[in-house]
Amino acid sequence: MSTIERAEVFVASPGRNFVTLRVTTSDGVTGLGDATLNGRELAVAAYLRDHVAPQLVGRDPARIEDTWQYLYRGAYWRRGPVTMTAIAAVDTALWDIKGKVAGLPVYQLLGGRSRDGVLVYSHASGTDVPALLDDVARFREAGYRAIRAQAAVPGSGSYGVRKGAIYEPASAAVPEEQLWSTEAYLDFAPTYLEAVRERFGFGFHLLHDVHHRLTPIEAARLGKRVEDCRLFWLEDPTPAENQESFRLIRQHTTTPIAVGEALSSIWDVGHLITEQLVDYVRTSVVHAGGITHLRRIFDLAALHQVRTGSHGATDLSPVTLAAAVHLDLAVPNFGIQEYMPHAPETAEVFRGGVRFEDGMLHPPEAPGLGVEYDAEAAERFPYEPRSLPVARRLDGSVHDW
Repeated sequence: MSTIERAEVFVASPGRNFVTLRVTTSDGVTGLGDATLNGRELAVAAYLRDHVAPQLVGRDPARIEDTWQYLYRGAYWRRGPVTMTAIAAVDTALWDIKGKVAGLPVYQLLGGRSRDGVLVYSHASGTDVPALLDDVARFREAGYRAIRAQAAVPGSGSYGVRKGAIYEPASAAVPEEQLWSTEAYLDFAPTYLEAVRERFGFGFHLLHDVHHRLTPIEAARLGKRVEDCRLFWLEDPTPAENQESFRLIRQHTTTPIAVGEALSSIWDVGHLITEQLVDYVRTSVVHAGGITHLRRIFDLAALHQVRTGSHGATDLSPVTLAAAVHLDLAVPNFGIQEYMPHAPETAEVFRGGVRFEDGMLHPPEAPGLGVEYDAEAAERFPYEPRSLPVARRLDGSVHDW
């Protein structure tokens, strides 16, 4: 019987910081898992190296469900982003191994195709409205059928606005502190969303991310204000710790709501789904326990007419992106997948992966996930401490970033 021989953890920064787990079996088959938690990468790396990896040696790599339960229930301290990201890395690596042993891409092991490709959206942004409109035009010309729009609020923060070719908010070891005015944002954001529709019409999906920054009643006001823009979704309108707060938003607007990128388990989103308080669940492979657990979330969502819309920014490695697309391709209630192309350096370390064509992503047809890791190339890109920003209101108090 094949057993797990070793589990190696790699931390490197090819374009941005990534934590990668590589599991090798006694038969010489390798599987990759992503363990990146933006701004807290070393916490997950230590959890894997010091606690999880020694427990994997000698286990049967084919027992994916059993290993998931072993790592989740056996640790006693359950859930949370560090634990669930570590479990996700192991789970994803074991699915990769199972696909390679079977000689099949992972989506075939999940039931095969439910669609021909995976609809994606990317991120248009600008320091002002004209710059945003030019960026939307660029994405339209590139073939995107869905685009998220963000513009810097004059004098009050620039969340979601690229400073270079790649959007990366984690930019310094000590968090950057950014100003925020909810009042200015609520006045300004609808105007640039309306400007996008006025210039480009309704022949594509338009999305917008609030990034947890409003109270429920403020989010309700914004959702109602932009109804004529026919948004595909309004993302993370308010912090999701209090799931019942989304009921108030529902009472005031028909703008679809998406939430979940910062949540790590089915118990974190269960009430939102079963009460139909959201339209899209945005939990991701890497932060919600891997393919095994994310499939449970998506299956629950399917029962309640909630669709999927997984997080897919560049803080997730090509391993997670491939795993997400394999799952997206198979589930019946797929909605959309976030997609931001990685930096060129990333492709020097992660070989293979998904393919973008005509507004959709397509998974590799190679056995497993279709991504390989070049550990020697990764040595050229040492880890760089970076933290996500902190937002402060104009009076100096800390706000949700």
